[in-house]
Amino acid sequence: MESMEAAVVEPSAINPGPIDGSVLYDQDKHVSSAVWDGQERGALRCHEHTSKLDQWRLTVKQTELVEKAGFGYLRLIPAISLDNPLISALVERWRRETNTFHMNVGEMTVTLEDVALLLGLAIDGDPVIGITHTSCNAVCENFLGRAPEAGYASGGMVKLSWLKEFFSDCPEDAPFEDIERHTRAYLLYLVGSTIFSTTTGNKVPVMYLPLFGDFAQCGKYAWGAAALAFLYRALGNASLASQSTISGCLTLLQCWSYYHLNIGRPKLKHDPAHDCFPYVLRWKGKQIGPTANRDVIFYRKALDALKPCDVEWRPYIHMDSRVIPEDIKSSLSLGRSKTMLICFDKAERHLPDRCLRQCGKPQHIPEEVPQWQRKNRGVDGGVDLSGKMEFELNEWVNRRHNIAEGDGSIDESEYMEWYLKITRRFVGRPISLSSEFQRTNSGLRDIAHIADTFPIDGLDPQQVESIARIRYIAHECLRGQVETPVIASGIAITELGKRARGKEKVRRKSFVKRKHKDEPMDCDGTSEDDRSQFHGAIVKVDELPLEPTEIDNTSQLCNLGTEDHSQICLVSVDGDHVQLCTVTDGEANHQHPFQTVGELTDVEPFHHGVEDGGSQLDALSMEVEESQFCSGNKEVLDPHCQNAVDRADDSHLAHVTGDIESQTAVEV
Repeated sequence: MESMEAAVVEPSAINPGPIDGSVLYDQDKHVSSAVWDGQERGALRCHEHTSKLDQWRLTVKQTELVEKAGFGYLRLIPAISLDNPLISALVERWRRETNTFHMNVGEMTVTLEDVALLLGLAIDGDPVIGITHTSCNAVCENFLGRAPEAGYASGGMVKLSWLKEFFSDCPEDAPFEDIERHTRAYLLYLVGSTIFSTTTGNKVPVMYLPLFGDFAQCGKYAWGAAALAFLYRALGNASLASQSTISGCLTLLQCWSYYHLNIGRPKLKHDPAHDCFPYVLRWKGKQIGPTANRDVIFYRKALDALKPCDVEWRPYIHMDSRVIPEDIKSSLSLGRSKTMLICFDKAERHLPDRCLRQCGKPQHIPEEVPQWQRKNRGVDGGVDLSGKMEFELNEWVNRRHNIAEGDGSIDESEYMEWYLKITRRFVGRPISLSSEFQRTNSGLRDIAHIADTFPIDGLDPQQVESIARIRYIAHECLRGQVETPVIASGIAITELGKRARGKEKVRRKSFVKRKHKDEPMDCDGTSEDDRSQFHGAIVKVDELPLEPTEIDNTSQLCNLGTEDHSQICLVSVDGDHVQLCTVTDGEANHQHPFQTVGELTDVEPFHHGVEDGGSQLDALSMEVEESQFCSGNKEVLDPHCQNAVDRADDSHLAHVTGDIESQTAVEV
């Protein structure tokens, strides 16, 4: 079943993209890379505080000042229950390289038009920028008439609870100056709970207060553009694998999804008799179906399987445009402006040319987005940021000169062909990691079996070496896995010397049961399927033409024809030194003429039995690991023996001078 499932998976399921990394150059930092590797972070913690906005009692005069300041529609924002898993799944599709969602059907984004229609905020006007503040007391005294007590403020931010406690109930007969102060406190609470909500969860920067000083001037700022800049930055930060929270106007994001995507959309209790403005009110008090099984993975799969029929590119054409205020309607063309969005130290690119279908125009291949590094322009208090953001401010000034236009004759098939190469098509794996591991493991076993049983008669030395190398790599990949006995790769001694870098050791495998002294010897510890092609091959030592090498007139190889039927093991060290030693009763015996190289740990002996005419070694199970020997008595291998090993080739081993009385079977 696994192989059948794998057969129908598209190539992009194995490579989720991007194939061309020129656009999504930060892929390695993106949360989708972590998810693909099996690192789930769960649903993000969403910070927004619209639930307590209705606890503020505004007088008629306060309401007039709020409308004059440009927040008459924002104060109507409903307390919508946030769908954290849906928001989290959308974040997994957000790319800060382009400030767009990368869906299977193409790029999409929250545009200035969306902000204007959903929130009723101005998207045209002066940029929201001013003087920073690192302390609260002075600015609060100036614009609110009092400073927060100790514990209510920190680092230029004040707690929302302090604002609500002291300014949420303004007396009807209060002096006009007090009404203005209470209204400024409400505006600061309003933006801190919605469009400028921070990851602190309960604080808002006081740097916005000076912009509320003159209510008429406040109404001339492009608060909608600032809200979108703030949301873009929050989405970009949350899309990093290291993040677990998100801030910004999440009601805007969620309602944008409701309008554009048929995923997690609430079922309206009834069709409204007429549309209300702002359009976010459409979802006020509406309920969705059961959400018990709608976790991040549920929405992720839905977005991975998104079809064109699930997307509403232009949802607002079905709404009653007569409810849109004229000042908002006249600025909607800025929804197609390629410009820079500014909110104090946050500057983000608005790139509607990448999402022209949301503007009712066919999509062409967009222009390349210049790479830019977002900088935190944190400065000392009292510094005006206008002097530090001249480039961004100039782009905003020219916003009406950079309106993206579409070409009705464009064939979108060319765009989609390009897009599928530069995008990340899948966030979740179509096949689970465990299934992919089993499939890969099965394939490696097949490769190893074919290499082990491939006949080498008649092949030239280069072909034999290639097969040996394939066998070695396959067994190395399978090494150490449960129920996967790993045997010698069959590579000749010289091949091991060339390929295996670093120090190596021979370790006893747990699947080979240790025998007691009086028990019969188990001569074969491997299954037929796991045997190397050279398993059981007989190599006659008296035919090995190694050069004569002696140490103190003693042969380098010990005589195996003695009554002491000891065991012999082979160790490869540094890829060049080959060491033989004997093992008696499971313990290494270094008293033989062979000089040891380091101290052996966990030695797996060669098992051998005695037959008529000589002894035979059988059932070798050995695992060569790249690791260093334990520090111990270290002596240099005799250079003559090393030279002899270096001259050994894949076809035969050389002659050893010395009187060898028995023939020895060695599995290589």
